[in-house]
Amino acid sequence: MGMTLAEKILARASGRERVSPDQIVVARVDLAMSHENADLVRKSFLEIGVARVWDPSKIVIIFDHRIPAESEKTATTHKAVREFVAAQGIAHFYDVGRGGICHQVLPENGLVRPGMVMVGTDSHTTTHGAFGTFATGIGATEMAGVWAEGRLWFKVPSTLRIEVEGEFRPWVSAKDLILYIIGMLGADGADYRAVEFDGPAIRRMTVASRMVLTNLAMEMGAKVAFTPVDGVLLEYLRPRTAEPLETISADSDAAYERVIRIDAGEDLWEPQVACPHSVDHVKPLSTLGEVAVHQAVLGSCTNGRLEDLEVAARILSGRTVHPRTRLLVIPASQQIYREAMHLGYLETLVAAGAVINPPGCGPCVGVHQGILAAGETCISSTNRNFLGRMGSKDSLVYLASPAVVAASAVLGKIADPGAIVEESELCLMEV
Repeated sequence: MGMTLAEKILARASGRERVSPDQIVVARVDLAMSHENADLVRKSFLEIGVARVWDPSKIVIIFDHRIPAESEKTATTHKAVREFVAAQGIAHFYDVGRGGICHQVLPENGLVRPGMVMVGTDSHTTTHGAFGTFATGIGATEMAGVWAEGRLWFKVPSTLRIEVEGEFRPWVSAKDLILYIIGMLGADGADYRAVEFDGPAIRRMTVASRMVLTNLAMEMGAKVAFTPVDGVLLEYLRPRTAEPLETISADSDAAYERVIRIDAGEDLWEPQVACPHSVDHVKPLSTLGEVAVHQAVLGSCTNGRLEDLEVAARILSGRTVHPRTRLLVIPASQQIYREAMHLGYLETLVAAGAVINPPGCGPCVGVHQGILAAGETCISSTNRNFLGRMGSKDSLVYLASPAVVAASAVLGKIADPGAIVEESELCLMEV
């Protein structure tokens, strides 16, 4: 019997010929990532009593959640982490203005590659499975142990395989697909499982779109998630790293807990929306009725990449944001910010009435740069819509694709991008 991707990677990292689901192994960690919560890790690490981290070249620290510092407390945290980074000689440090969202910065700099084991003190570390990496989120105390020893125990997860074929309909994207899957399986449908996304529709996706799937897989409980290691991925990685790249895949006779097959054209008729207050509360857009929105957010580690800004600029070109709606745009990294400026996307968005936040997590964290007041509704391309996630507990957050966010910003209500020109023209005729 062959092995799945998760099993193959954990077997090699633990020095075993093979592993099987539910087995406990101690695996070598290839990369350890933290953001501002590195300060919590630092404090736990100092309590262990080890003078130096196990390998400063394999630790990455990125400020992204609260940047620039929104309070004196955060500024003090940043200062403490900077001092620790300097004392330990941690080279991969991305300060304010030098990086962006952690899950975008790592692949941009070629730090995640096929076959690696990576841990991060962020729940959406599963994003890096789009690069063939066994990548999962852990707590600060666990990370302190990794900083000290470079190893961590894992229970080998069983694997769900999701095969997607068919052609996406207009204005339906990777975000709609993963919301549809989460709605189908539920918030605990992949609890402590590995998920392999594959099939013709997945292999036609860009790397950016694949990252949407692995990022949001965490919202159905996945321990790790993967998309194919193929020519598309290797073409992305080669210019970004001098390290050797391997093609790794599951064995053809691997044993899966479950195989789910989806036809993108037949099963996904229209954009999907996750309604308050859970990511698995998913409905087709056309069933929502009229939902007025006060804020639209385009960005985050889920959908703040160049293709997301491009589709929004295409929809907003020549149009303006609705008078009752605020549009916040947050590029996922400094690199994306600069590329979007060069290509004119940001100019188009600003001309339409958007405000551009610095690359980072912004209002998705719920502490700054666009939090909601009581009674307000937001349409967002982010990954969570929990009660009070973006500010007041009396606010509402709907999750959707960048295209839906952009169209909704123009019309001031949750809207299908396919109807925006028709409805805009109708409004002009009524005036």
